Amino acid sequence: MKKYHIIYGLLLLGTLMFPACSKYLEVTPDNRAEINTVEKVAGLLVSAYPNRTYLFCETASDNSEDRTRALSSHQSQPYVDLYFWRDPEGTGNSTPAEYWNACYSAIAAANHALEAIEEHNLGEKANPYKGEALIARAYCHHMLVTFFAAAYEIGGANAGMGIPYVTEPETVVSKQYDRGTVAGVYEKIEEDLKAGLALLPGGTWQVPKYHFNPQAANAFATRFYLFKGDWDKVIEHASAIYPENNYYDNIRQYAGNMNDLNSDELVQEYTKAERPFNLLLANTYSVYQRSSGAGASRYGFGEQVKTHYGGITVFGGAFRTNLRSYGAPNYTPGKYREYFHYTNVAQGIGLPYIMLPLFTADEALANRAEAYIQKEDYPNAINDLNEFARARIRGYSLASHGLTVAKAQTFTGKSDAKEAMLEALLDTKKRAFILEGIRWMDILRHQLTVRHNHIDDTGTETFTELAHGDNRRVFQLPQEVKLSGVPLNPR
Repeated sequence: MKKYHIIYGLLLLGTLMFPACSKYLEVTPDNRAEINTVEKVAGLLVSAYPNRTYLFCETASDNSEDRTRALSSHQSQPYVDLYFWRDPEGTGNSTPAEYWNACYSAIAAANHALEAIEEHNLGEKANPYKGEALIARAYCHHMLVTFFAAAYEIGGANAGMGIPYVTEPETVVSKQYDRGTVAGVYEKIEEDLKAGLALLPGGTWQVPKYHFNPQAANAFATRFYLFKGDWDKVIEHASAIYPENNYYDNIRQYAGNMNDLNSDELVQEYTKAERPFNLLLANTYSVYQRSSGAGASRYGFGEQVKTHYGGITVFGGAFRTNLRSYGAPNYTPGKYREYFHYTNVAQGIGLPYIMLPLFTADEALANRAEAYIQKEDYPNAINDLNEFARARIRGYSLASHGLTVAKAQTFTGKSDAKEAMLEALLDTKKRAFILEGIRWMDILRHQLTVRHNHIDDTGTETFTELAHGDNRRVFQLPQEVKLSGVPLNPR
C-alpha cells in the first residue's frame, strides 16, 4: 500500500523545504501518513496553495520608483535586483525562486490528493475535493507560466517554452521534466479548470475562503480567460460568482460600509475571511511588506506613485485610499497586517505571515468590465466600472462621477473609443490593486512598457525601460532545476 511522500525535483531538489532528500527516502514507510479517507484528503488540500507570495513583481513593475539613497532605509536584496530587472540570487524571501518552490510544493499536495482519491475509491463524497485539487493544480501552473514563461499572446502560436506541468506525485529524486510550450500549458490548465469546476457543487469547507470554493474557482476562471482572450467566458464566470449581479454589495466599499473605519481598522478588515470581497485567501510567509523588506527599500512605492495613487481618476474624483508611511517617501497602501508566529517566545524568534487575497470580487468585476470593453459593449462595461467607482469615491454621484466614453477619451487623450476605455480601465486597476501583483499581470497581457527612474547622489535623474519582448520580463527559474533537465530562461 502506497504512502504519502513528496520528493521535489522541481523544488530545488529539496534544498529549500527538504534539505536532505536522501535521508527522507530512508524513513520507513510506516512513519509516513496514509491518505485514505475523504477527511484526510480534505486536510491535505490545505497544503495545495502556495505559502509564499508573488509580491516581488510589484518591485519590477511601474508601482515602484527610486526613493533615493538618502531617503530610503536600505538597499537590500532582492529588491535592488528586482527593480533593475536582474535575476536575484538564491531562494530567500521575496525572490521569484522562492515562489517557484512554493507553487510546485502546492502542486505536489494536489497531486497526492488526486492519487489518494483514485487509489482508495473514495467515491462521490470526494468529488468536491477532487475538484478543488484540480483547480488548485491549474491555478499554480497558471501562476508559474505567467511569471516564468513568455506572456501568452491572444491569437498567437505561443510556441515558446512553458513550464513543467506536473500531474502525478514525484517518487524519485531528479526526475527529468520537459517545459513543453506555453500553448500546451494553457491547454492543460483549461482541462483541469473545467473538470474541477464541474465537481465543486455540493462541497463544504470548514473555512471556505481558504479553498477553491465555487466563487473562488469562478474568479480564477475570469483571470485565466482574460489572459486567453475568451471574453464570453470571462463574462460567464464573473456573472456566475453573483448570479443576482449584486457586485456592489460584495466589493471593497472603501467609501461605503468601510467609510468610517480608520487606517488600522482598514488594514485588519482587508484580509478578513468574513469580508465578502475576499473570495480566496492564502496564509503566506512574507517580509515583503516590512520596512526591512520592500516597505522602506530604496526602490518601491514613492512620491510619484503616491501622486497617481491618490490622484483624480477617469471618474472625476479620487479613490479613497489607506496610505501609510514608513517615513516619506516610503509609502504603503495599508493592505497587509502581519501575523508573527513565534517559534521561540523566550528568544523572540519566529516567522512573519500575511493573509494574501488571491482572488477578490473587485478583480472579478474589473475583469468582466474589461471583457465587455473588448467586445465593445460599452454600456455594460460602464455599468461595472461605475459600481467599482461608487464603492471607492466619497460622495459619489452618477451625475458627477458617472463614466462615459467621452470622459475616457478626454482623460486618456485617446480618440479611439476602445483604446480610451481600455486605458481608463487599466489606470483604474493600477490605483485599486496596488501591492497585489495584478499590475504586473496587466503589464504582460497588454504588452505595456515599464519605465523606472534612477536618481544618483547628485540628484540627477535618468530612466530605463523594459519593453514588450525583453527577456527580462520573464523571471528566471531556480538554477538547480537544470539537474532535472529543465532549461533556464534565455538572458
